[in-house]
Amino acid sequence: MSKKDPRIDAYIAAAGDFARPILKHLRQLVHAGCPEVEETLKWSCPSFVHHGIVCGMAAFKQHCTFGFWRSDLVLDGGGDRSNEAMGQFGRITSLTDLPPDKTIIAWVKKAAELNASGTPKPARERSKPRPAPPTPDDLVAALKANVKARVTFENFSPSHKREYVEWITEAKREETRQRRLETAIGWLAKGKSRNWKYERC
Repeated sequence: MSKKDPRIDAYIAAAGDFARPILKHLRQLVHAGCPEVEETLKWSCPSFVHHGIVCGMAAFKQHCTFGFWRSDLVLDGGGDRSNEAMGQFGRITSLTDLPPDKTIIAWVKKAAELNASGTPKPARERSKPRPAPPTPDDLVAALKANVKARVTFENFSPSHKREYVEWITEAKREETRQRRLETAIGWLAKGKSRNWKYERC
């Protein structure tokens, strides 16, 4: 017996006019493919669970998304449009953007069976870290004038360096750039990363 979550009803009711029929239809197909599926909210979006996450959907201002947790195994590497939007089916703006119902039901069934059998999710190959972009001259000069900031910056990973460099160089106005540069040196002198406010203690 499938278990429905009233929070999903509320999520669908709050979605845009174009999104409601899409979400309702996807929900129906998921239950058809796995009658034992349970509903929940994960990352504030409707998700469907059976021995682990099977799939999930979401609504945005102008499109919906839908995706499988084990997409590499479920879709056999085909039909993936995840480069366009979250999930594997790109920006869904109407029911016509979805694959055929029978296909989705078969995918849901396969995803649920993979979870039930304990088949592990394939490990993704780790991409090599991108090197840090060149440090702009004004940042170089500011770092030379502050030893603590320079030591922190030099010991940072390429990604942490990139966060500071991009933040400074993306400023559109010179005043904004100078303000960011001063702030960056202050944070670096205290050993802080660019996004230190969002890091867990």
